[in-house]
Amino acid sequence: MNKKETRLAEVELIEENEKMILEGYAIVYNEETLIGSEEYGFIESISPDAISEDAIRDVPMKYNHMDSFLIIARTKNQSLQLTSDEKGLKVRAELLDTQHNKDIYKMVKSGLLEKMSFAFTVKEQEWDHEGEIPKRRITKIDRLYDVSIVDIPAYDNTSIYARSLESMDLELKTMELEKRKIDEALLRKRIDLKIKIGGTKAWI
Repeated sequence: MNKKETRLAEVELIEENEKMILEGYAIVYNEETLIGSEEYGFIESISPDAISEDAIRDVPMKYNHMDSFLIIARTKNQSLQLTSDEKGLKVRAELLDTQHNKDIYKMVKSGLLEKMSFAFTVKEQEWDHEGEIPKRRITKIDRLYDVSIVDIPAYDNTSIYARSLESMDLELKTMELEKRKIDEALLRKRIDLKIKIGGTKAWI
């Protein structure tokens, strides 16, 4: 039987129409991380092809991987969504309106909790012992047991952020404004090009 292991990742907090949303990355692909010490540990990375649909079929979100704590969210009822993209395995959790979840949400928002971890078993891996520190590349994860909000992470590039609905609206408006500026600039270039082709010089 494969041994269960745990690693860290980032989480982000979002307020969306009075909903409590956690977002982040449970796994960051191709990131080399020292597991253990330089003397007795190894450097690990995870392949973008390591995650399959079967591996993430039923995954709960917990606090510090503790079974005694109530489950925060779960893929089974779609309150937890896991999506693989170019960066890694993205997590989006919609928290139920319970006191337990409110406490977790507030702690993330205040910065007391800012990391996420994942527990998994490995199906396929590759080892490289040529350097001073052995390197392990995980090419296939057998099962993802849970993702957890944790006090101390294993991967430095994982984190949790809190954003309000107002900040999201401002970000979207800024993106729309920038897109409008780009579209207007392209239109000006096209008009200017047509005028020059026609042999007339003009300022637009």
